[in-house]
Amino acid sequence: MQFDVFNGDADGICALVQLHLAAPRPPQHRLVTGLKRDILLLDQVIASPGDQVTVLDISMEKNAAALLKILAQGAHVLYVDHHQAGEIPVHSNLKAIIDTGANTCTSLLVNDYLNGQYRAWAVTAAFGDNLIDSAVAAAKSLSLSEQQLEKLNNLGVCINYNGYGGSVADLHIAPEALFRELVVYPSPFAFMDDNPQTYQHLLAGYADDMAQALRLKPEHQTAAIAVYILPDQAWARRVSGVFGNELANRQPQRAHAVLSLTAKGDYQISVRAPLSNKTGADELCSQFPTGGGRKAAAGVNHLPVEQLPDFITAFARQYR
Repeated sequence: MQFDVFNGDADGICALVQLHLAAPRPPQHRLVTGLKRDILLLDQVIASPGDQVTVLDISMEKNAAALLKILAQGAHVLYVDHHQAGEIPVHSNLKAIIDTGANTCTSLLVNDYLNGQYRAWAVTAAFGDNLIDSAVAAAKSLSLSEQQLEKLNNLGVCINYNGYGGSVADLHIAPEALFRELVVYPSPFAFMDDNPQTYQHLLAGYADDMAQALRLKPEHQTAAIAVYILPDQAWARRVSGVFGNELANRQPQRAHAVLSLTAKGDYQISVRAPLSNKTGADELCSQFPTGGGRKAAAGVNHLPVEQLPDFITAFARQYR
């Protein structure tokens, strides 16, 4: 059995698109994914000896126990990621490609692994992760026009935006369904040309939700940080991650935190480090029990409402 376990955002989806195009899966393969914040995905895999498990864009540190169990079950694992890894197991059945650098992402690591076979998909994912300089650098060998680069940027942002929500019902398209639409195209340009309805649907949804978000005022703001609290509405849950990216692009010297209320009545937080200093977001969020991520962008899945002052204090301390 082949298991493909991947984050439901642009980076996870585009990474798997590249691997599927390079080596099409058998008909009985199983996809395991979810919302952007659904990262404990390896718990869903029950492996047998000889199974192949590919894991993309979810923290190895957060999935360490499940990974060790899968390896003990005799499966072979390819693990590619750029989030906190913790201690990487040494095991003959594990191939780990891990780079937690602030300027890379899982799809760019897969691009290197595949020697650039489907580079345009990696560029799309890098744009989606707001790694604009890295995306442009990776695209140089493709000799794309400014208009083509802009199209890849728009697609990456829209795929990433589609991964955020309190439940799959909040999303425009379930991540697994979106992956299945994308994977049949060796080029993202072919997808956009052949599926204008899907692409325009995501583009319009992103524009509408972002327009509402940009009308909000920060709950707390200094020269170094800004904290926004989104209303408890589906559009706000969808825009929670990409809103942070947009704020970072508009104010590159400032760190940003975007908070959304969850169904449990606590806060889900997306943190973006300043683009001028892309570090520390993972350290900040890891101070809280359900927090983690990468240096430039991280989050906390569940912060009790009464701990908001503690979070703001830690946030200000991190980026003072």
